[in-house]
Amino acid sequence: MAKKSALGRGLSAILEDVEEAYKKDILPDNQEVRELPLSKIDPNPYQPRKNFDDEALVELSNSILTHGLLQPIIVVNVDDRYVIVAGERRYRASKLAGLETIKAIVADIEMEKFRELALIENIQREELNPIELAKSYRELIDQYGITQERLGEILHKSRTLITNTLRLLNLSEYVQDLVSSSKLSQGHAKVLVGLDEKSQKMIADTIIGQKLTVRDTEDLIKKLKSKAGTKVTKRNIKESIDKSKLQKVTKSLETLGFKSKISSSKVVINFSQESDIERFLKLLESQK
Repeated sequence: MAKKSALGRGLSAILEDVEEAYKKDILPDNQEVRELPLSKIDPNPYQPRKNFDDEALVELSNSILTHGLLQPIIVVNVDDRYVIVAGERRYRASKLAGLETIKAIVADIEMEKFRELALIENIQREELNPIELAKSYRELIDQYGITQERLGEILHKSRTLITNTLRLLNLSEYVQDLVSSSKLSQGHAKVLVGLDEKSQKMIADTIIGQKLTVRDTEDLIKKLKSKAGTKVTKRNIKESIDKSKLQKVTKSLETLGFKSKISSSKVVINFSQESDIERFLKLLESQK
């Protein structure tokens, strides 16, 4: 129960404090913005973002050199070091700019809420790719035992949006990598869910190679499923031969002195000696 309640009013208050810090550069307990050595700050271990755009970081570092850091980062004190709660891009860009210190607010956050806050803060502030977002949703749901509906309420997103994003984790690793690298859109990826791994790869490669729209992709999948259904229907027709007719064939062969049996949808004739084969061939010749 303790874990579930962690996502209640207490978290909302913390997020409001963070918002206030961005506006006034102070927390409600009047903690001022401090200038911390970059060497004493560690990246967020729960950062859902795994890919940082190098070009965007260079642009941000140039902006920081020109205009300074306009918004301080938020950190939490861990032993004799600091861990980032929000602002890892600004932290990375400041290091890239060759700075030695950075403006930061040291937030008074209980450590059991740190991971939770870090995930939600990044979901709300950072432009995560769809796969990073889906993994973050999954972490919050698994860690705190909340429903998708409750998560939607906390993040102010519809349950449908949460569900559709989570479904991306059912895609193959190959397709997830394409989505993470922006080679495949979330709209395209969504229609691939439910296909086998081989089909996902084939269609994903086709989307990229032929620049298909989402509608084109849906039509392609329908055609593939239709062909697969046709093959199954033909096979079923072949296997549904009337066995009573096969039994008549075996009885007719028996009256002619030939042993036979029914195997699946076929009649198998047993020839015990070569003379039986010759006699059978003569019977066939006489029917021409």
